[in-house]
Amino acid sequence: MQDNETHNGYAVGNKQVRLVVAALILREDRVLVCQRRPDQPMALKWEFPGGKIEAGESPEQALKRELEEELGIDATIGERIIQLRHTYRSGGAVDLQFFAVRNFAGELTNRIFHDLRWCQLKDLPSYDFLAADRSLIRDLAAGKLL
Repeated sequence: MQDNETHNGYAVGNKQVRLVVAALILREDRVLVCQRRPDQPMALKWEFPGGKIEAGESPEQALKRELEEELGIDATIGERIIQLRHTYRSGGAVDLQFFAVRNFAGELTNRIFHDLRWCQLKDLPSYDFLAADRSLIRDLAAGKLL
């Protein structure tokens, strides 16, 4: 590891870039969206399930682990749909990889979120998503990515 690298991200200047994966869990023309709890940072914003890549994990392994932890499912991680970088006003940055999940075993169980909903792709812009997800939301709603 070089001096400016860390196990779950990398530094750009003096800011840490967090490496994050998220799932577009698809069912026909709908996708699962998740709402953060009121006690979390960016409270009640909508997002896609997922989380940080831990040391030694591939993005797919991290997403499989996160979906089991958050939703209790054994997901089949599909193709990467898009990768993007977002820098927040605070200066923190996130490198996001979104993967399609079309199949999973087990029953969806809300283990950490305030709310879960199946949302039609065209309706995604009506939800108050995290800033990092907004360009993806526009493209999904417009039918550009799937």
